[in-house]
Amino acid sequence: MRLKEKQLEQVDAQIKRLIKSGSYFGKMYEEAGITGVSSQEDFEKIPFVDKGALRDAYPLGIQAVPDEEVVRIHSSSGTTGKPVIIPYTKKDVDDWATMFARCYETAGITDRDVVQITPAYGLWTAGIGFQAGCEKLGAMAVPMGPGNTDKQLQMMQDLKSTVICATSSYALLLAEEINRRGLKDNIYLKKGVIGSERWSDKKREYIARELGIELYDIYGLTEIYGPGIGVNCSEETGIHYWDDYIYIEIINPVTGEIVPDGEEGEIVITTLVKEGAPLIRFRTHDISRIIPEKCSCGRDWPRLDIIQGRSDDMFKVHGANMFPSQFEEILGMIDGVSSEYKIDIAHDDEKNRDIIMITVEAEGRVNFEKTAQTVRGLVKSRMSVTPNVVVVSIGTLPRSEKKTQRVFDHRD
Repeated sequence: MRLKEKQLEQVDAQIKRLIKSGSYFGKMYEEAGITGVSSQEDFEKIPFVDKGALRDAYPLGIQAVPDEEVVRIHSSSGTTGKPVIIPYTKKDVDDWATMFARCYETAGITDRDVVQITPAYGLWTAGIGFQAGCEKLGAMAVPMGPGNTDKQLQMMQDLKSTVICATSSYALLLAEEINRRGLKDNIYLKKGVIGSERWSDKKREYIARELGIELYDIYGLTEIYGPGIGVNCSEETGIHYWDDYIYIEIINPVTGEIVPDGEEGEIVITTLVKEGAPLIRFRTHDISRIIPEKCSCGRDWPRLDIIQGRSDDMFKVHGANMFPSQFEEILGMIDGVSSEYKIDIAHDDEKNRDIIMITVEAEGRVNFEKTAQTVRGLVKSRMSVTPNVVVVSIGTLPRSEKKTQRVFDHRD
């Protein structure tokens, strides 16, 4: 998908403003002799940037406006290095709320809804983004944040919440608790807006069935405003994203070459009007594809396919490249197995070989030993690795209020 004329003008203006600001990226472009763009070919000569560059500019080297224009900062978790700090201007905050409200509207949410917000507040972009979009829409926000499930369920019943916003992991926990406590007839939920992590079809089906709601995938990342830059519609044929605020390319994650529309690869995002910390050709590591056809819902916004995972989620065992999504696909094929799993990888020093153990949950009605054999056989046939498999009762694996860690690599 090529840049439209207006988008090209916006990118050109961003580059010129970055250079004028003397920011980290402005200096980088100036040193590279990049002074602007006037064609798609010019744009594609601009080097990619990633989170590593943002960490190099810590704390506020990427800021492209004077301090007095910054009204808020957000930050990534920083679990794998220095945190990434993103400054926002008043316009950035308002633009983000506008995009988020557009997501709610696309999901059929109106100012008559009561929206219970369970993602975390603070430096993370989630909770406050869900709330700002809700207020922009004019709906009633219930800003719970994560945790305190007893209180969540009380408010859900007493305030008659019609929308739940959560990670898929916490939505699963709530669905299981509502089921366990027999509260389904006391719940008024109609829709769920789910973000922050990839989730399997099996988990989606369970949550939708147990809560009796329509589910919508919201997309975003801290570096690019936060959640709210795209959402799927009721047709469930991909994520509409807002190309008046962002431009998206899909590249081969290994070679960096742009792939044709419809082909899977890594999402690269350019912010078109962001002021505080504009990013041009930012590598997200999220894997998806641009859907070239117009959506049957009639909207003209372009679409991404559902996020398939992350290129940096890959791990290697016995020389084979593996992704969590491959295991989720296998579990989705097996009767009685839940969506929850854990993968442990270790090295057997005596045999000098890596070993992989998969722990999965299954319903009590199935034979655990036969289920383990089925999982083991499917993984071996599809991924050329024979794992150890342990089957446990549903509810045994820990549930999370935020993202759930699936893979634990114990190798040095």
